[in-house]
Amino acid sequence: MKLTVFGATGGIGRQLLEQGLRQGHEMTAVVRRELDLPGVTVVRAALDDAPALEAAVAGRDAVLSALGHRKGGPVTVQADGARAAVAAMRAAGVRRIVSVDADGRFSGPGDSLLMRAVAKPVVQRILRDNFADLAEAERVLRAGDLDWTLISPPRLTNGGHRPYRTALDRSLRGGRTISRADVADAVLRSAADPTHIHHRVSVAY
Repeated sequence: MKLTVFGATGGIGRQLLEQGLRQGHEMTAVVRRELDLPGVTVVRAALDDAPALEAAVAGRDAVLSALGHRKGGPVTVQADGARAAVAAMRAAGVRRIVSVDADGRFSGPGDSLLMRAVAKPVVQRILRDNFADLAEAERVLRAGDLDWTLISPPRLTNGGHRPYRTALDRSLRGGRTISRADVADAVLRSAADPTHIHHRVSVAY
């Protein structure tokens, strides 16, 4: 596939590029700073550079968003990225987008009583601004008339690949961690899976 990655210099973004290349995909990275990864087409552009973003997604099979908050950075990066990606994709006629979300902001089926009543409410208070940004990004994607999927991991680690579980539109009971490498694996798999369109996919060990 021909894939464009937003947030390509972060932990998950870098994994997307490296794994995508190993799988034989044609990878394009949208970045704000230098990126040296042989085999990747690099587009240096800010999220408000509409012509550059449209060119970066034109002719792609899917857009993958791994944008995340950085200390001291804007707290609206995911929503801003979703708006920029949707606008560029609609202009270029590209429909498929897979975006990394966070399982912590959802409570409901699949969660234990302790997780639903205690653990997640605490996390949601602590990460209130981040989760509000993710909620707005989801709203933008849903309103964009695109073939979107959200990948929702719990706490991220820097480990390698392990067998992991997935679930559609619900959390995974006991799923507390997953590596960035396996989140990237799930994103790449989901991009090629039409049954994930218009769904949230929880991923966890």
